[in-house]
Amino acid sequence: MAMTQEEINNTNWSQSVAGVCIKDDKVLLARHTYGNGNGKLIIPGGYVKFGEIPEEALIREYLEETGVRVKAGRLIGIRFSAKDWYAVFAVEYVEGEARSDGDENSEVIWMDTAEALKDDTVPGLTKTMIECALTGTGFELTPYQTNRTGNFLYTRKN
Repeated sequence: MAMTQEEINNTNWSQSVAGVCIKDDKVLLARHTYGNGNGKLIIPGGYVKFGEIPEEALIREYLEETGVRVKAGRLIGIRFSAKDWYAVFAVEYVEGEARSDGDENSEVIWMDTAEALKDDTVPGLTKTMIECALTGTGFELTPYQTNRTGNFLYTRKN
């Protein structure tokens, strides 16, 4: 399903998120249908809409692309460049049956984590993020006192 003009205009193309969902020693992966990831099994994610915080975008993108509802957990990876940023979270499975969106991916599967780490169709970035999710380390949302709303801070938790 193609994006509407309103969706295109409301998308912040310089901010993107993804998440690693592991349940019963299996990771949820989607086979991408376009761009550099075409044909590859990657962790689900997408772009942030204007006015949306990364955790909200992650939950929305997961549901749209996979049919699975998740809860954002610790931040396990972030990539910055001069033009954009990409944040990856460990996510907790909440509910839903994995299915393809029929557009951005051709299939959505639960793959054994050990198998995913060896599979040639799983790119290096996805493998690295799976490994980070499995270690249990990362940055957790830490509350702090402020007089403004919408602020958040992630700090290292062991």
